[in-house]
Amino acid sequence: MSDLVVRLRWVLIVGFLGVTGFFGLQLPNAELDTDMKSQLPPDLPTRVNLDRIESLFGGTDMVMLVVSADDVLATSTLERLSQLSKKMSRIDEFDRTVSLFTAKDIRAEDDEMLVEQAIERIPKTDRRREALRERLRTNGLVYGNLVSENFRHTVIIGFLKLEASDEVVMHKLGALVEELPGDEEVLIGGMPVTRVSLTKDMRADMRKFLPIGLLLMLVFLFACFRQLRGVLLPFVMTVMAIVVGMGLVPLLGWKIHTVTVLLPVILLAVANDYGIHVLARYQEDNTPGATHTAPGLAKRGFDELWRPILATGVTTMAGLLCLLSHVIIPAAQLGILAAAGVAFAVVGSLTFIPAVLSAMRVPKPVWTEGAAGQTATSRFDRGLFSLARWVPRRPKAIVLGAVVVSTVVGLGGLRLVVDTNPMSFYRRDEPVWQSTHLLNEHLGGWAGVSVLATGDIKDPEVLQEIDALEQHLREHELVGMTTSLAGVVRKMNQVMHSDNVEFDVVPNSRELIAQYLLLYSMSGDPADFEKLVDLPYEHAQIMAKVTDSGTRGAQSVVDTALAYLEAHPDAPFELVGGFLHVMADMVDHIVRGQLLSIGFSVLVVGVLVGLLLRSLVGAVLAMFPLALALALLFGVMGLAGIELNLVTALLSSIMIGVGVDYTIHFLWRYRDERRAGLEPGAAVEKTLMTSGRGIVFNALSVLVGFAVLVVSAFFPVRFFGLLVAVSISACLFGALVVLPAIVLIFRPKFLEPTDVEPRNPDSSASTRSPS
Repeated sequence: MSDLVVRLRWVLIVGFLGVTGFFGLQLPNAELDTDMKSQLPPDLPTRVNLDRIESLFGGTDMVMLVVSADDVLATSTLERLSQLSKKMSRIDEFDRTVSLFTAKDIRAEDDEMLVEQAIERIPKTDRRREALRERLRTNGLVYGNLVSENFRHTVIIGFLKLEASDEVVMHKLGALVEELPGDEEVLIGGMPVTRVSLTKDMRADMRKFLPIGLLLMLVFLFACFRQLRGVLLPFVMTVMAIVVGMGLVPLLGWKIHTVTVLLPVILLAVANDYGIHVLARYQEDNTPGATHTAPGLAKRGFDELWRPILATGVTTMAGLLCLLSHVIIPAAQLGILAAAGVAFAVVGSLTFIPAVLSAMRVPKPVWTEGAAGQTATSRFDRGLFSLARWVPRRPKAIVLGAVVVSTVVGLGGLRLVVDTNPMSFYRRDEPVWQSTHLLNEHLGGWAGVSVLATGDIKDPEVLQEIDALEQHLREHELVGMTTSLAGVVRKMNQVMHSDNVEFDVVPNSRELIAQYLLLYSMSGDPADFEKLVDLPYEHAQIMAKVTDSGTRGAQSVVDTALAYLEAHPDAPFELVGGFLHVMADMVDHIVRGQLLSIGFSVLVVGVLVGLLLRSLVGAVLAMFPLALALALLFGVMGLAGIELNLVTALLSSIMIGVGVDYTIHFLWRYRDERRAGLEPGAAVEKTLMTSGRGIVFNALSVLVGFAVLVVSAFFPVRFFGLLVAVSISACLFGALVVLPAIVLIFRPKFLEPTDVEPRNPDSSASTRSPS
């Protein structure tokens, strides 16, 4: 096979460049998508429920202008607010807008119902301003919902049409705020705003990640190999793998989601690993005084490494493909895209890189030859030699210490919190965070959960059931405001009975309810109810706004609603839905996806390692350091208060797929040295001094690749980078320290020679010692 690679070297070089160019041409067609609903399968119950609600009542997405001032009832503030409300209602992308100037106040006069504007005219005097303040306080549809209880904040809500573009809406609202300047602070909030911010920051991240990451990689490769080819070949292979992986996105008809931003970083960190091993072996074989030709060195490296590189590539791909167990669509897509990039890098490292090396002149060796053999010429190599001498002396203490530390730290995993909070992506001084905070603290909540009721909505028993559920939800500590047709009918009933609080109930007469609704339509606008009930009065929704932007809070409210429906099976409620229910469902699937991903990764990678090493014990040995690393990872997350969310949940499968490479390379080389006749201690030393060098370079390249994540605009992505450093460092320690100690203690049979006499390690010309 190596002969074929060398013979067809120019065909391989041109072919790889051509394939890379083809995928590169697809990159301009890539699109961004930050809609959380689209990240779930269309047949998932929560998404089906949301679609059902939106088909009956229109879009549930809300954009909110939050206006803050010392007193929002000040004349100048109300004048600006009136203009903002009027012009915002003219934006085509909105189905309906609600503000203090469109909200209604239901009153009675001479036994007739009057439906008036919450603010009929802007007060010009302090007396009229205070009168308006008292009037708003008694309007349950407005107070604490459209205006804060301290009258320092108010909101204009726009319900988006289903086909509305987030970017267009944000552009028009931004232009509107600039067109109507004032002393008041105006912030734009809501999930569409969050999606636009995510899109903008994702683009910024992608522009930052590649240049910074590639620069760090160049510096790292030069520090490792100190040769131009050692820098350029793994670097070029990495860039090619990134182009192929990202080019697949539009080619498959997919879009770039929040987690897809990690794809270039994953490939930047992982795709060069295989080329690093090829170059490390190339330098190891290029000894002083040797007469190898360039094709001979390339073929020798291929023959020595194609099995372990192919094995580690397959296990890495298997670990990444275990992300397919996630219901979250972008997570599953990330697994496929990353696996494809790794596959391209593996094949390229075994063909493209040897083909290029065979066409180049043999370089000057980076090792010098001493009397006792090759001599390490760097502080790094001397440190590696010291480690190789230290491990065989204390194997039992090493294993015991590793188990104890992993167990103690791993207990911190019991404190791990599962949550996906879009606001955790941002700093507290950013407008998107501030607007959401104001909505949650002062204006009833930032988004809602809905319950759909079905039946004769004018039936008193149906409305009373709706009212009972609304009151039950209102008692939840995280529910800021609730809205339903039952609440409006209660208000009508009370005002028609001289505002007697005893009549703040749903009346028992269907005719009276129908009369109230008719009276409202005569002096008000029937369209006021379009988000609460459909026109045939066959479906109604109860909306509860949640004051916590995390999915834990949303899940708590959803669970309360579901428990109520379960306890009242005869009630006219069909389903619980809404955007926050979709978000809460994502958390559940993140947890299940994480557990399934870990289970599948361990099983699949373990089976593959067992087959590659032809030993069940070998599979267990390879996975043991990873188990310790997993315990450390989740322990650190729990102790540091880092949430398990949509981004960090992807880490375990990636860690298992990447981390197992180190154990495979160690076991493979250790077995070769034992079969060559070295005693166990000497075999460990030799393995650490040879393959250990490539393993360390491999791990450091992953750390350097993921280090770029610390400049991300998203906090979870930054945490992901830090967690990679923890997990990969643990895997490296396990492969170079814990695993050698284990094989020295237990002497696994599959690693032992059968008919070779032991030999002195110094008899090998390739044995290195410190200078």
